[in-house]
Amino acid sequence: MPLAIQIQQTGGPEVLQAIEVDIGEPGPGQVRIRHTAIGVNFIDTYQRSGLYPLDLPSGLGQEAAGIIEAIGEGVTGFLPGERVAYAGGPLGAYSQKRIMPAATLVKLPQTIPDEIAACIMLQGMTVEYLIRRTFRVEPGQTVLWHAAAGGVGQIAVQWLNSLGVTVIGTVGSDTKAALAHALGCTHVINYTQENVVERVREITHGAGVPVVFDSVGKDTFTTSLDCLSRRGTMVSFGNASGAVPPFSPLLLAQKGSLFLTRPRLGDYVATRAELEMSAGALFDLISAGTIKVTPSRRYALGEAALAHRDLESRQTTGSLILIP
Repeated sequence: MPLAIQIQQTGGPEVLQAIEVDIGEPGPGQVRIRHTAIGVNFIDTYQRSGLYPLDLPSGLGQEAAGIIEAIGEGVTGFLPGERVAYAGGPLGAYSQKRIMPAATLVKLPQTIPDEIAACIMLQGMTVEYLIRRTFRVEPGQTVLWHAAAGGVGQIAVQWLNSLGVTVIGTVGSDTKAALAHALGCTHVINYTQENVVERVREITHGAGVPVVFDSVGKDTFTTSLDCLSRRGTMVSFGNASGAVPPFSPLLLAQKGSLFLTRPRLGDYVATRAELEMSAGALFDLISAGTIKVTPSRRYALGEAALAHRDLESRQTTGSLILIP
C-alpha cells in the first residue's frame, strides 16, 4: 500500500508519522494520482502545530504534481497518464498516491517539469491573486514585500519586477539580501541590521508605500503599518512568526486611515474559471522565463519532519519539495 504522512495530534515536527494507506478506486468526479513531487509550505506547519485547527487524525499538504492513474465516473477533460498539478482541496498531498476531486486539478504544460510545478502552484497562484486582485499593483508604484528571499517572495519579486514595479524587500541575512537583489529587488533591507520603517521612509522620501505584503505576521505587523502611506493597504497573508495579536480597528485610523485585508487563496480560486485563469497566468510567465523557480531543497517523503524543521528555522530560501 502507498505511504502517506499523517498527524494524530498537533505539535512539533515529531508528530508527523509515515503510515500505509488503502486509497482504493476513484469515485464519481474523482481521479487517482501518483505523486511525483510535493510542495512544502508554511501553512502546512500552521496546521501541524494547531495554529490552524484540523479534525484529527489528518493528512497534510495542499500542493503537488503527479500523473493520473485512474479516473472515476463522470470525469471529463482528464485522462490516465496525463500530468497534472494542484494547490488546495482536501489535505493529504504528503503521500505517494491519493484520490482527488478532478475539479481541483490543472493540466501541466510540457514546458513545466513536475518538480517546478510542485514549487509554484500554491506560492505562484498566491502571488497572482495578491498583486493582481487583492491589490492591483501598477507600473511605477513602490511596494514593500517581507521575506523577499522566501518561496513566495522570490516569485513575487520577479513578477513585480517584470511589471515595472519598484520592490523594497526585507530579508534576515546578507546572503538573502544578495539573492533578493539578484531577483530584482531595487532596495533590500536586512532587518537584523537596519530599521525597516526608517529605511522605507528614506527610500520613499517620507511618503511611505501604498501597499505592504506581509507573510511574517506578529513580528512585522506594526512595522508594516508604519511603512504605509496615508490610505495605504496592509495585506497580511501569513504567520511565519506567529499570529498577529488582537488590536483595535481605531489603530488603522490613527496610522492614516489604512486598509487591512487577510486574504486566502481558496477565495480567489473558488470557481473553475478563476483556478484556470490564475494557474494559466502563472504558467505563461514560467514558460516564458520571466519567472525562474527551482526547488532549493529536496527531501524524501519520509523526511517531512526534517523539511518542517528547516522551514520553521527561517534559514531556508526558496521552495522545499518532498519526493515520494
